[in-house]
Order: sequence, then C-alpha cells, then structure tokens
Amino acid sequence: MIIDSHYHLEERLLSVAELLKKMDETGVGKIALMAVMNNLIADTKGFILTIMRFLLTHRRFREIGNRMIANFDAEGNIKVPDGIIEIYPDPDNEPIFKAVKGYPGRFLGWIFINPRGKNDQVKEFEKWKDEPGFVGVKAHPFWHRFPPVELLPVAERVAEMGKPLLIHVGFGIDGDFNALVEKVPNLKLILAHTGFPCYSDTWREIKDNENIMVDLSARSYVDRKITRQVVDYLGADRVLFGTDGPYGHKGEDGKFDYGYIKRRIEELFPDRGVQKMILGENLIRFAEL
Repeated sequence: MIIDSHYHLEERLLSVAELLKKMDETGVGKIALMAVMNNLIADTKGFILTIMRFLLTHRRFREIGNRMIANFDAEGNIKVPDGIIEIYPDPDNEPIFKAVKGYPGRFLGWIFINPRGKNDQVKEFEKWKDEPGFVGVKAHPFWHRFPPVELLPVAERVAEMGKPLLIHVGFGIDGDFNALVEKVPNLKLILAHTGFPCYSDTWREIKDNENIMVDLSARSYVDRKITRQVVDYLGADRVLFGTDGPYGHKGEDGKFDYGYIKRRIEELFPDRGVQKMILGENLIRFAEL
C-alpha cells in the first residue's frame, strides 16, 4: 500500500475526482488529507526556491532565509515576491472527513488545529477524533505563529491514542518542538518537509529519538539532494512519502503533477525494500493504521 502522508484538499486546484484519477495513474492507494490554510497564490519561480533552499541549508545564511520567507504583515499574512499569502486561522476540517466518508478506501484524515485560532483546539480534536479514517493531528506553528508547546493539551491526547502529530515548524520559538517533546516524551511527532527550516541541524537533534519522523513533502522545500541526505542520515525507516499537493510542480495538463515526488523517491532509492518503507510501510506502522 502506497500512502501519501501530506496532502491538502484544495479543490480550487484539483477536484476529488481529478485527484482520484491521478492516484490511480500513479499507483497511490491512499492519501492522508488535511485542510487548506491559505488562499490561492501564484507559483513561485524555481530560481527563487533554489536560493531559499541554499540559504536555509547553510547555517551562516539562514537568518537571510528567515527574513526572506517569514515576512508577516499586521494581519498575520505572509508577504512573498509574488504577492500576499492570506492565512486562514481556522482551517476547515469538515471537507476532509466528508471526503474520507465518501471514499473510505482511498482517504485518511488529519485534524488541523490552531491553538491561537477561534476554534478551541481540544474541542476541535474531540469533534473529529472518532471519525473513521482519523490518522492524527496536523498543526502549523510557522504560519500560525505559535510555539509548538502550545499544542500540549492535544499532544497529550494523541499520544494516549498512539497517533502522530504532524507539524510544520518555523524559526526561533516557533521551531522549538523539543519543549513539547520534553513534556510528552511518548509523543509520535512528524516534522514536515524534512525538518524545514533547519534541515541537517534538526536531523542531528532527532537522530536518537525514534518517536520523531520527517516527511519528504513539498518540492519548494525539498529537492533531490535534501531527500537523499535525510534518508542517508536518519535511515529509510524514519521518513515518509508526502507530496504537499496540490501545490508544486505542474504536469503536462497544467495541473499538479501528482507523481513527481513518488518518481523522485523511486529514482533515488531503487531498492524495493527501501521504497516500500518510505512509500507506505512507515506510516502504517507509525500511525498504527
């Protein structure tokens, strides 16, 4: 079973019907869906992404990268070269579990929470946790601008259930996942985008903690070199296939190229045993699916 661990259900870019067709074409059995947290934005030019990754993966230039991609306005939206990314404080979980219910054999669902949103994080978790297909909790300390330790009430609950917490960390206090792990040592934690934005520094921090995984999602944050390096360093049993779709590389049809990251994994790691771990077995084991 091949499972995409990280996909936003953004039907303005790709409908459910289109997504199912692409899954069939690329041999993906299931997707763990998560809610949309921002408005539609223009595709960032490739050379800008290359510069960003260079700045972030080299410690002495990381602060420049920080200023480049963590430029928030007074309303909490992000200024980027192509415009403003409007951030939704309370991503809507209802479409996620509606899709899971409609296609239980194809979709799983993350509960997206924000401790600084209008929706109480515990109530939001309790509302959806018993839904069929529930895989874990998703949060975005970077774009929602909060320290991960503020997730403590929900982190304790998912740890009790043996389910993972998937987070996209940021810079400084927004990236301090260790403060949360210290309070919930049995927490199963997934760091999105191979531990963006500190990459190899983060890998060294988590090397000896098998309760922490990373996913390989997002062409913007993760290239071939980073993919190879993180698998070599942490091991194939500590990484998860994810796309961050439907954002990223477009195919010949002008829509998201759903097979792009899967092809990269297969090309970089021709060993079928390694592929099976990354593409599905690790998530099945880690999330107790």
